[in-house]
Amino acid sequence: ADELTRQAEEEMMRIENVLSFSGDGEIGTINEHGGGTVSEETQELLERALELSRDTGGAFDITIYPVVEAWGFFSGEYRVPGDSELSDLLGLTGWEKVSVVDGQVSFQVPGMGIDLGGIGKGYAGQRVHDMLWEAGISSALLELGGNVCLLGGRPDGTAWRVGIMSPTDGEEYVGILEARDVSIVTSGGYQRYFEEDGVRYHHIIDPATGYPADSGLLSVTIVCDDGARADALSTALFVMGEEEAVSYWAARDDFDFI
Repeated sequence: ADELTRQAEEEMMRIENVLSFSGDGEIGTINEHGGGTVSEETQELLERALELSRDTGGAFDITIYPVVEAWGFFSGEYRVPGDSELSDLLGLTGWEKVSVVDGQVSFQVPGMGIDLGGIGKGYAGQRVHDMLWEAGISSALLELGGNVCLLGGRPDGTAWRVGIMSPTDGEEYVGILEARDVSIVTSGGYQRYFEEDGVRYHHIIDPATGYPADSGLLSVTIVCDDGARADALSTALFVMGEEEAVSYWAARDDFDFI
C-alpha cells in the first residue's frame, strides 16, 4: 500500500505538470505558443472536454482561460475587469474555436488559451483509481480538494461515507452520502473568491457573460462513475442554475447530483 500510494502521488504530479495552464507542460506550451503538439493522452482528454463543452451548451468551456486570468484567479492578484475588457476577452473564448487533429491543437483566434482546471482533478483521480484497480487493490479512497474518487467500498465491505460540506458553514455537512465505486465532485462559489466594495466574486466564471456565475446555486455535487465527467458537470450545472440543471439531468439520467 505504501509503494502504491507513492506511485499514485507521482502519477497525480505527472498529470498536473502535463495539464497545467502555465509552465513547460503540454497545455502551458500550447497557451504560450498559440497551439502545438500534444500526446495521445492529452488529445483524448481534450476531445472529451470539448465533447462535454458541446453537450452542456458551453456551460463548461475549457477556453475560458483568458477571462479567468483577467480576474486574477490564477495569479492571486484579484481585480474586477471592466465590461469592455470582458467583452474583448470573450472574443477569445469558445470551445468551437479549438481544433484537435492528429495530435495538433490549434485556435481560430490568436490569444486564446486552455484551462483544464474544471476537469483535470477528476481525470487525475480516475487515472489513479484505475491504476490501483489494475494493481489488485479493491478498496481505496482518493481525495483531491473537493474531488473524491472511491474504489470499491470500505475494507469491511460496507459503503464509504462521504460528507457533503455545507456551502454556508465550513464546519457543517448538508448530509452524508454512502457510496462505492464512484467519483463525488463538488463545485461551489464559497471555495475560491475575493471581495471588493462589499461584493463577493467567486472563481466559477459563466462562459456566456465573463462574470462569476450568478445562477442562484451555492454548491453542486455530482456523483458519477467517471471522474473527469463528474468534475466537468459540477461546473456546468453550477453555471446552468437549478432549472436547466434538472432538465439536463432528466434528459440523461446516468449520474446523480445534489
